[in-house]
Formats: sequence, C-alpha cells, structure tokens
Amino acid sequence: MEKITDCKGEPLPVFGKGVVLHCDVENGAFPFASVWNLKVLMLAELSAGSTEIPVPAAGQFYLLRSSKSGVLLGRPISVYMARRAAHAAYLEFLILKKGKGTEELCYLEKNDEIELIGPLGNSFPMPGPKDKVCIVGGGIGIAPVAGFATNLPEESYDFYASFKSGSYGLEYIKPKNLTITTDDGSAGIQGMLPAALTAETLKKNKYSVVYACGPIPMLAYLQKICAEAGVKSYLSMENRMACGVGACLGCTITTTEGNKRCCKDGPVFKGEILQFEPPKNKPVYGTSKTVEDGKISVISDFTPDLSVEVAGVHFENPVIAASGTFGYGSEYSSVFDVNLLGGICSKGLTLQARPGNTGVRLVETPSGLINSIGLENPGIEHFIEHELPSMLSLKPVTIANLSGSSLETYVEGAKLLDKTDVPMIELNISCPNVKAGGMSFGMEPESAASVTKAVREVTKKPLMVKLTPNAPDLIGIAMAVREAGADALSLVNTFQALSIDLNTGRPVFDNVRAGFSGPAVKPIALRMVYDVVQAMNKLPEGERIPVVGLGGISCWQDAVEFLMAGAAAVQVGTATFSNPLAMKEIISGLCEYMKSKGFKKISEFRGIAQ
Repeated sequence: MEKITDCKGEPLPVFGKGVVLHCDVENGAFPFASVWNLKVLMLAELSAGSTEIPVPAAGQFYLLRSSKSGVLLGRPISVYMARRAAHAAYLEFLILKKGKGTEELCYLEKNDEIELIGPLGNSFPMPGPKDKVCIVGGGIGIAPVAGFATNLPEESYDFYASFKSGSYGLEYIKPKNLTITTDDGSAGIQGMLPAALTAETLKKNKYSVVYACGPIPMLAYLQKICAEAGVKSYLSMENRMACGVGACLGCTITTTEGNKRCCKDGPVFKGEILQFEPPKNKPVYGTSKTVEDGKISVISDFTPDLSVEVAGVHFENPVIAASGTFGYGSEYSSVFDVNLLGGICSKGLTLQARPGNTGVRLVETPSGLINSIGLENPGIEHFIEHELPSMLSLKPVTIANLSGSSLETYVEGAKLLDKTDVPMIELNISCPNVKAGGMSFGMEPESAASVTKAVREVTKKPLMVKLTPNAPDLIGIAMAVREAGADALSLVNTFQALSIDLNTGRPVFDNVRAGFSGPAVKPIALRMVYDVVQAMNKLPEGERIPVVGLGGISCWQDAVEFLMAGAAAVQVGTATFSNPLAMKEIISGLCEYMKSKGFKKISEFRGIAQ
C-alpha cells in the first residue's frame, strides 16, 4: 500500500474506522469511572483511500467519534500508547469523561466501530544526548507525556505526575525518579505541582529540558519556573477544534509569534512563545459557601429552594411542560410522577374545536422535529368541562394556552377562561401551523399589542404572552405586549421550517411550512431570551415583566443557561418525546448543581450572564 506523506516526508492523517478491542475504567482514577482506557485497532481496509495506516508519534492525537454517535464533532484525544500491526495500527487512549462526546467514547463496547482521523498535530522533539530530562503530566495530560517517556531509555528521565485525587497512567513509564502529587493527599505528596517542583528544584536537579502536558494553569506555572531557571520547555496545549487538520482556524492560540493552530502547528509548542492569559471570568458560587486558605468549600448539607414566581404565581420549581407536548398532564402520569413539575401548559386551545392540519404532521430532522399539528383541540368549553378539572387536581400550576383565529375568538375564549379557577393564561400569538390567527398576530408590534390589550380587558388572570422567533422585531413586540398589559412573556415558539419529499419533489406538509423545535434551536432561542431580558433590564424595575424561556431545552445544563440568561422559569417540550424523563432529570440536575455551587435560591444566579 502507498504511504502518503507531506512535502517534509511526514505521514498525512488518515480518515478511517477502527474496531474497539477494549474499553473499561482506568484503575486508580478518582472519582471512580471518571477516566477510561480505550484500545482501538485502526484498519487499513476501513480507511478512506488506499493508504498505509501511519503510527502516531508521541504527542500526536486523533479525532475520535463513535460510529453510532449523537454528536457532530469528533473529540481530540491524545495518544497514550501506539504500535504497528499488520495493515493496521494499535492505538490506546485515556479518556476523561466530561461531556456527551467523551461519555459516548467511554461506553463503547468490544467490537464497536469507531471513526478516527489522524495522527494529527506535531510531536515532542527528542532530547539531546546530554539533556537532563524532566517530564510532567497533570491529570488526563498524563497520557501523551507517558507515551513520550516510553520512547526514552529507562531511567534517563525524572517524571512528575500531578492529580487532584488518585493516580493513573503510569504503568508503562520507567523513570529514574517518580514524584506524585495529589491535591487531597490520596497518593504521594499532598498538594498540587508546586508542592514538588519549583524553579529551585529545576536548578538543583540540573534539568535542561521539561516536557509537559496538563491543565492550562499548570502549564503557565511551568513556563514561569522554567524561565526563572533558564530551562527550555515543550508544552502540549489543547483547545476546542472542529477539523483537526488546520483548515477551520477554530483552535488558534496566541503566541509571541502570532496566532498558532493548536491542531496543526501544535499541540506541542516551545514554552517561551506561549502567551497565557488570565481567565476572563471566575467561577460563580452562591451564599452557601466558605473560603479557607484561598480554597472555596461549599456547604452541602442544605436543600436548595427551587421555587420561583412568575407574574405573581408561585411555582415549586422553574420547570414547566410546554404547550402541545404534554397534553393536559395526565397523559404522562404513568411514565413518571408529573406532580414533580413546576407547571403544565395545556394543549393550544381555541374557542371552537379544531381538527388540526391534514396530511403529514411530523418530520424528524437531525437534532430536531418539524411539526404541523395545527392546534387540534376539543375547544375551550370542552376543556373547561372535561380536561381542566383533572389538570387542577395535579400539584403543578395549570396554565391554559389560548389561541384563536381572530381577535374576537381570542376575546371570547379569554372570557370563558376568566370564569374558571385556572391560575394563568398563556396567550399564544406565535403558532406557525395555522392559516389564520396564531403567528399572524405575533409578527408585528401593533397586531401583537392589539390582541394582548383586547384579552387583558376581559380577564384578570395573570397573562403570559407567547412570542414567535420568526418576527423581524422581537424586542419591539415584547415591549408592545408589555405596554398592552402582559404580565409575563414566554419565548420562543417554534421556528418556521420546510421539508421536501424526495420521491414527489413537493413539500411534505400540506401547509408547506411548519414549526421546527428541538435541541438544534436552543442556542438561537437562548440568544433571543437573553436579548429580551437585556432590553427589559433597561427599564425601571417596576416596569419590567418576567420572561419564561423555552426552545431546545433537553437537559439541566440547558435550563441553567436560560436561567443565567435571565429567564424566570423554563418550559420543556420536544425533549420529552426523546426522553420522557427529561423534565424529572432537569429538576434533579438543577438541584444538584445548586448544591455543588452553594446556591440556596435560583435568584442567586438568575441573570448573572447579563
């Protein structure tokens, strides 16, 4: 097979597939199952083009992605160990489980297929014959430097390994001296790297070169002490990246020689050219914390208060089932205890019963769902007589979602709801799946204000107006409905979308356009909530109204982002279809997050991103 190289004779990265040989918890890493050992056989016959599989040099990395992955990008993982096999490469990685992509890699099973592109980046340069070598690994950064150490003669180097707790990744190395530090004292010297390695140590031991990989603060410290001791250093950096081959420029880092690509010009750099900038933002903590000797300790023996208030209505927690995705509450009662929720929005209600749209109603897309339901519902009178009593019997706050086809039908529907015990009305002027009413009222400030004012005049119920993201002036509409009498806002509703049938060449939906929701819309919805809250904050405090955020929320992390953007509460919709327990998990995840950060109340972190 032809070996493909660049103009310098270096092997070019290969995109291909491999087979998992082993994937299990790495012994010695704490907390348990935080680090995993993945062994892969990358096969030539599964690689793009006719090429020999190159064996990576120490310090290089691969982009890894499970073939059955739900993430878009491969994850950059440094090579721990590697060797050539017949028409293949045997690769071993240590993986820190910290997000969805790495979690997928950690839970691969034997014989699973994995996608790889690599080897990527440069490698650690070999020391000179007279060099006194010091190798430093911090946390998961132990992997590439341990792999590098195996290329050196036994006992020709000293090795420093620094961990928060426990120790791992040291089984292959054979240093003259091994020094381990752990923040909690569980192994070796208690403390972080400075407890064992200083500028004076470098001088005393007469080191002439330092090779290191680890957290940025550790690398910045090493750069500093190496400069003080007059020792050259090679530091392996990391950054978020997309392509891994130097094309996208998403992983650049600043150096004295200008921007450098971490994936192509690095990841190994001469220490003296790196420019380490102090963190722009510090971690946030709540009032339930203590500070001793510069360390933050969070008091964990408390129960956070998850309750919120929206337009004078009390919610036990900020998680509300979004309209159109949860029926009337009882539909999911056999799946989980719906009484755990803060609130439940009813299906969109109209004055008269509606059969909904004809034809195809649902199309799944990557990370999303297009729906053309068309507000099918039994009508408000039927709802009041049959569905509302069961909703009111549940613990979550009942919210009636009111829609209409004309100003008059909105008003008449509001009059009927005003006579009931429903605690709140959500005025839907944003549904994209009806030909009359709905979103047509929510596209311009004047029409949005007119329907809000008309409904406000016939009901004393707290009124939350649901806005569309498709409007050209979202902030203008938000301010218009506020002035017209809205007590709160909920945003965003679905985005207009289209799907085409490849067999007929025609739009899939009878209405042509339909509503798009799901995880794909979350960053845009979050930005819109942020913008509206920011505009509200410019008003005198007494004139502001709360904003309930929704759009693509599928996990507790998403919910926290919306709350930090300033949302008073959140609504969850499409996520329930893919994970019926999503809202339950969001509530428990939010509680645990608050405990870990010391937040007693949601108000302690609501809006801190503004």
